[in-house]
Amino acid sequence: MIINRGVKLMKKLSFYFVLMSVLFSCSTVKYVKENELLLKENTIYIDSVKNKNKNIDELILQRPNVKAFGIPLALNFYNLGDPDGPKSPSEWGEKNPKTYAFFKNAFSEKQSISVAKSSIGINNWFLKSGEAPVIIDNKKTKKTVANLKTYFQNQGYFRATINATTDSIEKKTGTITYNINKGDPLFIDSIYREINSPVLDSIYKLNTIETHLKPKQQYNDANFIKEADRLTKLFRNNGIYHFTKNESIAFYADTTDLKTDVELVISDRIIENNGIYSAKPYRVQKIKSINVYSDYSYSRKDKPIADSISYEDINFLAYQKLRYNPKYLSQSVFISPNTIYSDTLVDLTRTHLRGLNNFKSTAIRFTELNDEELEANIYLTPIEKYTLGFDTELSRSNIRNFDISGRFSLTNRNTFKGAEVFQVSLLGSYFNSNNGPGWEFGTDISLEVPRFLAPFGLNKFVPKRMFPKTRFYTGINIQKNIGLDRQNINLGIDYKWKFNKQKTIQLELINGQYIKNLNVENYFLVYASEYEKLKSIANLYDENLVFPENTPDEYYDIKDILTEIEDSDEFRLTNPDAYVDALNIDERLNIITSDFLIPEIAYGFTYNNQENIKDQEFSSFKFRIANSGNILGLISNKTNDLGKTTILNIPLAQYFKTDIEYKKYWNLRGNSTLAHRTFLGAIFNYNNSEIPFSVSYFAGGSNDIRAWRTYELGPGRRPRV
Repeated sequence: MIINRGVKLMKKLSFYFVLMSVLFSCSTVKYVKENELLLKENTIYIDSVKNKNKNIDELILQRPNVKAFGIPLALNFYNLGDPDGPKSPSEWGEKNPKTYAFFKNAFSEKQSISVAKSSIGINNWFLKSGEAPVIIDNKKTKKTVANLKTYFQNQGYFRATINATTDSIEKKTGTITYNINKGDPLFIDSIYREINSPVLDSIYKLNTIETHLKPKQQYNDANFIKEADRLTKLFRNNGIYHFTKNESIAFYADTTDLKTDVELVISDRIIENNGIYSAKPYRVQKIKSINVYSDYSYSRKDKPIADSISYEDINFLAYQKLRYNPKYLSQSVFISPNTIYSDTLVDLTRTHLRGLNNFKSTAIRFTELNDEELEANIYLTPIEKYTLGFDTELSRSNIRNFDISGRFSLTNRNTFKGAEVFQVSLLGSYFNSNNGPGWEFGTDISLEVPRFLAPFGLNKFVPKRMFPKTRFYTGINIQKNIGLDRQNINLGIDYKWKFNKQKTIQLELINGQYIKNLNVENYFLVYASEYEKLKSIANLYDENLVFPENTPDEYYDIKDILTEIEDSDEFRLTNPDAYVDALNIDERLNIITSDFLIPEIAYGFTYNNQENIKDQEFSSFKFRIANSGNILGLISNKTNDLGKTTILNIPLAQYFKTDIEYKKYWNLRGNSTLAHRTFLGAIFNYNNSEIPFSVSYFAGGSNDIRAWRTYELGPGRRPRV
């Protein structure tokens, strides 16, 4: 067996060695024509200093082929193919007549065509998987120079001069050097404003502190864009519903030498009436009324309203029966009657209504009643109240000869008419393994409430704009002939809210778990490596000792020998390393075979600066701190034979645990993203408690460090003396 594995390993290593040798030895200019140059490097000098700004690098239209460890592997892979190769079996036959004729005469023309298609497919795979050589293109170089000039002009360097030089360094390869002389920048001298609408002028005067344009400031296009965005947000959040920056905001510059005067012009609203356009001063508009259509659909839009109710001056309407409690649905509506229009509150309303997970679509539309009043109409299209799901899987492996599993789930939305989401799922599986037949059954139940359900008025500490959620959950899982045949019951309540767009807080008020192992006698069968280690240690302890067989009936005899070794001071002194190994074996045995009650309380904080789903360059930070058994440990004064605190004769897990995780993503060219993850964790037990296996740290497996199988790199161990 070992020889066969060694042979297989050598074959794999030989294959990869040959492949890498071919890739490394490929000529990078294989498909570069005589009058072409392969781009090796771009260099940018700004005022004779080499550039280190990534934003400027992004302006270059041509970049060298991607390299890994200094080698253009993707280009070499491309060069294994032939871009001018045949595209059809007939062309392939003309280029390879002998091979085509051989397969045709030996088998049939059908086989010749099949061989040709396979060869063409392999060639195309090399071309598509690799990267074509980047050839220096003078047109793209000129466009890059234009991009750089525009960039520096936007920064205020209107006298910047840029030139590009192409140099040939080796056979068919070259570099491009961009030399940039910025010159002196342009500064803003004075700022004037002309605001036609008196209402806008008064709002502007009260909010000039945060302006992005100031005298003596270097000219920068970005500041003008920011100022336009600031003013648009300012006016629309102060009741100017019709204001748009593209129609009403303009900047004019009067430049002399290296100074410029800036004039901000905010024009009146343009009204169109029968093809005639006229200017009209902006007015502050209030929301007079709010209508919420809780069961809207396009097919119902012209039907009469069948049910309605008014709550806190908001009209809740339904084409059928009103199924949402206005008291709770109104908590996601942040606009109010008789208040001025605000973009921020409208967006907040839309976000919260979508976050209820009860509606397919959410639309908010405003109707102008007159120059000073608006009517808000919120159209909500509900998702189906009940959703059923069923998944099944049939598999076979070298461990399980037959394995069938299924999962059934039921989702009930708006369970108590407050947009709650209730879910129940059933999981079952049956298999036949080398150890005989086995099964697993479990159920999970959860209820998510889109508000804080907390006593003593604690919900007031988290405003509704932070979208607080309360989640209740419980579940049970029972296994038979899987490891130690574990039973697991969990019960919990947690609160979650968004402090702002980037920060999320989670408080796990109750995260209880009860773990019971039914067949601890199977421990050394499941963890056979522990049995072999202990057997070797026992041989050192007493070479005449007849070590028990690895069977469930001999479990307690094996454990007695382990206890005897631990109690031997002589063995500790004569074989200290083996003695420590024995202690570690006993510790892992106790962790895995012990029943535990884990009453955990935890606090979690998440920071994520991803702007949107298209943002591929961001970072996230997670922090979680938890305690188990502190409160119940103070209440209970009972202990078991091992001196561990118990509740109802169940050992109480007592520990402090903290996790810190940091992730960083870098957006590479194309659809590639480079990701980095750092995880730090620590757990400290106290009051003579063991650390449950389910909360221990481990590494390895398909979702972690793949060089190790799951658990083979952990759990971590504590030093024993």
